[in-house]
Amino acid sequence: MSTAARKKLPIGIQTFSDIREGGYYYVDKTSVIHRLVEEGKYYFLSRPRRFGKSLLLDTLRCLFEGREALFEGLDIHDKWDWQVQHPVIRLSFADGVLTSREALDRHIEELLRAEKERLQLSLQNTSIAGQYRELIQQAHEKYGQRVVVLIDEYDKPILDNLLEPGAPASCARG
Repeated sequence: MSTAARKKLPIGIQTFSDIREGGYYYVDKTSVIHRLVEEGKYYFLSRPRRFGKSLLLDTLRCLFEGREALFEGLDIHDKWDWQVQHPVIRLSFADGVLTSREALDRHIEELLRAEKERLQLSLQNTSIAGQYRELIQQAHEKYGQRVVVLIDEYDKPILDNLLEPGAPASCARG
């Protein structure tokens, strides 16, 4: 293989479209993704930090949004119904440091507001739980498909509040 034809390693890249469109190496895991989607309903994915969970969730987002061109040449391409597009709600707790319950609540409200605007919905509820429920219900009604909810870095607010690994809960800040 000549140097000009070599692909780049996707170090630190967590966006599926950046990898596929940017000429990076990509290990095709879409056969496993297809099996997950076909065989189950809810999943809790627990793997070590920096182990590809965010990239996996972004791949799922692109898949359910029906972005077919990104999957050309991959195992799942001929197995997926590209005519069906699902509304996707993706909530990520990766940004910032949340050191209090109030900061966490504000962050969740910001995430829900951003998803509401992206999906062009209007929410009436004022509580976080009500907004979350309404966001899912309205997205389903507007787009006529089941809603896909992806939550990334769910544990980061907990880790932000530990003073030291293994410390008891009474030692947490906030």
